[in-house]
Amino acid sequence: MDYEPSNILLVEDEEAHAELTKRAIRKAGNANRLDIVSNGEQALDYLYNRKTYADKEKYPVPGLILLDIKLPGIDGIDVLKKIKEDPDLKRIPVIMLTTSEREDDIVRSYENYANSYLTKPVGFKAFEEKIAHLDFYWMILNKPPVVED
Repeated sequence: MDYEPSNILLVEDEEAHAELTKRAIRKAGNANRLDIVSNGEQALDYLYNRKTYADKEKYPVPGLILLDIKLPGIDGIDVLKKIKEDPDLKRIPVIMLTTSEREDDIVRSYENYANSYLTKPVGFKAFEEKIAHLDFYWMILNKPPVVED
């Protein structure tokens, strides 16, 4: 399964947080594409090209997933589990991007193979800086594995 490292899938149910993240990623400037879904079911539909997201050219496999923990329906940890259990998706880096600083959320994320866990700072400037660092590392410095079909 081919994926494009500069494509990002953001899974975020809070519209304001999604908009702030979108602005910060665009400002950082290294992602070619940012797709946003608002719940766990949509995230899985996107990743498996089901329902609304059936067109693989229109909805390519992302090279990076930013995943909130607290989502309606299927929560972020369950989405993470599905991704990391799937041989075609497990190599995609998944960054937990959340307001939760609860130790059990952090532990559960890493137990289920999250690649990183970042908390959202309160102020936009601090959030923008955090996203810029994330963008630089995952879009520029990180070398993803070659994925063969």
